[in-house]
Amino acid sequence: MRETVLVLGANGRIGRALVDAFAAAGWRVRAQMRREPTDALPEGVSPVICDALDTAALIEAARGADVLINALNPDYTRWRELVPPLAASVLAVARASGATLMLPGNVYNFGADLPPLLTEATPQIAQTERGQIRIALEQQMRDAAADGVRSIVIRAGDFFGGGPGSWFDLVIAKDIAKGRVTLPGPADVPHAWAYLPDLAQVFVAVAARRAELAPFETLHFAGETLTGTQLHAALQQVCGRPLKRGRLPWWLLRLASPVVPIFRALAEMRYLWLRPHRLDDTRLRRLIGEPPHTPLSRALAASLASIHSDAVVTAVAA
Repeated sequence: MRETVLVLGANGRIGRALVDAFAAAGWRVRAQMRREPTDALPEGVSPVICDALDTAALIEAARGADVLINALNPDYTRWRELVPPLAASVLAVARASGATLMLPGNVYNFGADLPPLLTEATPQIAQTERGQIRIALEQQMRDAAADGVRSIVIRAGDFFGGGPGSWFDLVIAKDIAKGRVTLPGPADVPHAWAYLPDLAQVFVAVAARRAELAPFETLHFAGETLTGTQLHAALQQVCGRPLKRGRLPWWLLRLASPVVPIFRALAEMRYLWLRPHRLDDTRLRRLIGEPPHTPLSRALAASLASIHSDAVVTAVAA
């Protein structure tokens, strides 16, 4: 029998990637969103139009669901206000439905002293507010396992692909049509990346084998680990021409932080561009085998094509 997944936050970039991946894999998909979808949903996907804080509506939408995915992504400057009540609402839905809860995790949890290799056992000691919020969110999921709520966190690096809304398209490739790449950190520091369509397929693969996992489980998706130099070179290859390389003016973000809250929030995460890090996916591989991996040139070409209307790439690989 086909299984059912309810994706919360389906209008967001990670939510939409998950909707597409589960639909392509043959699941029954219910897509929760506050407003009508920005793009047409895949055939057979059922939209659920409601606020994620409307717990009663979500419980009804989750009736009979096997998997529940928290892909909710509130405004970066409103995490303290919105993440706790959203998390409470999602956990209430998971308890009521009996569905396995899945969450896309990030590396914020590890703080400014994060080691070069991040495993599931790496201590989580975050100094930033967002890192502490993420730690608390995952701890709530861990604690809920004692009440019978099964949950899985799949941690990954910075997203690229799937449209605008990340460091890749808002900073690094923002001016690529003008022949310029902007690096947020030193060119020789390795940084963890996750191509969204690949990560979404990982969720599908893990969901299919969720019965083999403990009541609460964390898995890492390695994705791509690239220095600024490597990313710059790959972008030049995809674009088929030389690209100038610049550095993000962090001083300007700090200067404007008092009047532009999002700049203050972004400046807090600068350490991720100064500290080398990659994710160890050994446990994930033991569960699902070789993780999905789109060749870097193809992933970058598709990502650029999704955020630039002009022809900035020579071709998108077939």
